[in-house]
Amino acid sequence: MIRRFCQINRILRAQPISRRLNIRCLSSDGYTTSRPQSYEPKSCDEMDGNFVEETVCRVTDIQDNEMKALPFGEDNKILLIKENGELSAIGDKCSHYGAPLVGGALGNGVVRCPWHGACFNTKTGDIEDFPGLDSLPCYKVKIQNGEIRVRAKKSDLEKNKRIKTMVKKCESDERTFVVVGGGPSGGVAVETLRQEGFTGRIVLICKENVLPYDRIKISKALDTTGDKLQFRQAAFYEEYGIEVMLGVEATKLNTSEKTVQCSNGYSIKYDKIYIATGSRAVKPPIKGADLGNVFTIRNVTDSNAIYKLINKEMNVVCLGASFIALEAAAALVNKVKKVTLIGREEMPLKQSFGPEIGSRVLQLFEEQNVHMLMNSGIQECIAGSDGNVNSVMLKDGSIIPCDLLIMGTGTRFYTEFLKGSDVAVNTNGSIDTDMYLMSNVPDVYVGGDIANAPVFSIANQRATIGHYQLAQYHGRMAAINMAGCNRQELKAVPFFWTMLFGKGFRYAGYGTAVSHQHEGSIKDLQFVTYNFDDHGNVISVVNCAKDPGSAHFATLQSMGRRLHKNDLKDDAFAWTKTLGPAKEQRSC
Repeated sequence: MIRRFCQINRILRAQPISRRLNIRCLSSDGYTTSRPQSYEPKSCDEMDGNFVEETVCRVTDIQDNEMKALPFGEDNKILLIKENGELSAIGDKCSHYGAPLVGGALGNGVVRCPWHGACFNTKTGDIEDFPGLDSLPCYKVKIQNGEIRVRAKKSDLEKNKRIKTMVKKCESDERTFVVVGGGPSGGVAVETLRQEGFTGRIVLICKENVLPYDRIKISKALDTTGDKLQFRQAAFYEEYGIEVMLGVEATKLNTSEKTVQCSNGYSIKYDKIYIATGSRAVKPPIKGADLGNVFTIRNVTDSNAIYKLINKEMNVVCLGASFIALEAAAALVNKVKKVTLIGREEMPLKQSFGPEIGSRVLQLFEEQNVHMLMNSGIQECIAGSDGNVNSVMLKDGSIIPCDLLIMGTGTRFYTEFLKGSDVAVNTNGSIDTDMYLMSNVPDVYVGGDIANAPVFSIANQRATIGHYQLAQYHGRMAAINMAGCNRQELKAVPFFWTMLFGKGFRYAGYGTAVSHQHEGSIKDLQFVTYNFDDHGNVISVVNCAKDPGSAHFATLQSMGRRLHKNDLKDDAFAWTKTLGPAKEQRSC
C-alpha cells in the first residue's frame, strides 16, 4: 500500500493542478490548449514578460485538415494545426534533425516528419513515433474577434523541444525493471518507464562502454565519437534514478527465478524485463577475413577504428550492397585514393527499391568516382608482410589492391544468452512476441532487431525488421505495457531512410514488391515510387526529393487504410488529400 501510494503521489505531483482536476480545453482567459490549463492567475514568469502573445492569422486563413508555419515572436515560428474543426499549436520543427513539419503529413491526430517519419501528437506535442527522443512544446490558442491568437513561453520557442514529464525513483517502491540492451530501443524504454509513472528501480545493461547513442550516424560520419552521439548525458540518468551498467553483457536468464546474470558477476532479480540486445555484424566465411584492417561497422568503436586508419594513399574495398556498405563508401570516397564497392547482384538496393532505382543508385556512385564491381564477390583476402589485408581475390580470380576492407554483409541476433531459459527462440535467433511485445513468458518483453513482432501495416503478421525507427518505437511500447497503467497494442509502420551523396531516400511500408509505378524523374532523383504486391496493393512507397511521399503513406497505413493501384490511375497523389482529420482524439 505504501509503495502504491508513493507512486500515485509522485505522478500527481508531476502533473499540473488542472490535470489532477480533469479540466480540459478551455481556460478562464479563453485559450484552448492540448495540455489542460488551470484556472489560476498568470504566473510570475508570465507577468515578467517571459511569454509572447500574438495574433497569427484570421480564422478564415486556415482550413480544416491544414497546417501552417507562422511567424511568431522574434525570429521564431509556430505550427498552427486545424484538424477535425479543432485548433492547436506546437513547435514547428521536428525534434530529431529540425525538419520543417509543415511539409509533413497530417492525419489521425499526429503530424509526421517528412524526412524520417517521427510523429508528434497535434494536441500535446508528445512524440509518439520515432526517430528522436524529445517532444515538442505546445502553445495556447484562442479565437478573439475572428482572429487566432497564440501565447507561448519564450524559452519554449527558443528550444523548440522538451523532455516529456518524468517521475523519479521512489525508495519505497521495491519493484525492479531491467532493460537489456543499450541501443536505441533500450534508451527509449528507460525514459518511457519514468514518463509512464514507474517509480521503482530501473537497471539498463549496456554491452558497449558508451551511453545510448544515435547509432545511425556511425556509417555516415566515421569520425564521430560516442560522447557526441549520446542521447542523454550521465547526469540525466542519475537525476531520474536510472542505473546504467556500461561494458556489461547479460549472460544468462532464469525466468523461473526471475534473475538475469551479468558478465560482471552480478545477478539481478527483476519483476519485469525488456530484452533489446540487437544484432552483431558478421563476416562471411571468406579465407583471410580475420586479417588486420578487415572491419565490420556496427558500433562507434568500429567507425572510429576505421577513421584512424584512413589516408589519401589508401585503397578501400566495401563488400556488399547494403545500406551500411553504401554509406561507408560514400563517406570515404573523397578521403582515400580509391573506393571499390563489390556486390553480388547487378545493382545495389534492388530488393528494397526495385531495379530502376537500383540502376540509378549504381550510376550515382559511379558519377561520384566509386568503382562499382557488381555481380561479383570476394574469394580470398590476401595478407601483406605486416599481417594486414593487402589485396583481395575476386570470384573470377582477378586481384585488386585493398589496404582496408569493410564488410557490410549481414548480422546475427544477440540472443545466445537465452539458451536454457523458458523464452522460445526461433532457429534464426529471433523471438516471437504478442501485440504487447511480450514473449511466451509472462513479464519478459522483447523488441528491436531480435523481435519477430506484429507489424500493423501488414495486418499484424510477424516480421523481424532491423530498422532504427522501429527499434525506438518498440522501446516506447514495451515500456508503456510494462508500466501497465495504459496498455497499448503495437501499431507499427516501418519507416527508414538513407542519405547518399546528399540525396535522401525515404521508404515506408514492408514487403517484397512484384511491380512498381514511378512518378517524377528517377534520372533527376526526384521521384515517388509505389511498390505493389501481386494483387496490386501498394505495400511500400519510396521517395527522393519528393517529400512527404513516404510520410503520407506511413500515415495512411497507421490509420488502417490500404492503397491500390487503381487508386492511382487518374491522379497518383489524390489519395494524399483524403487522409482526413482524426476520428478520435488520441492520448499518449
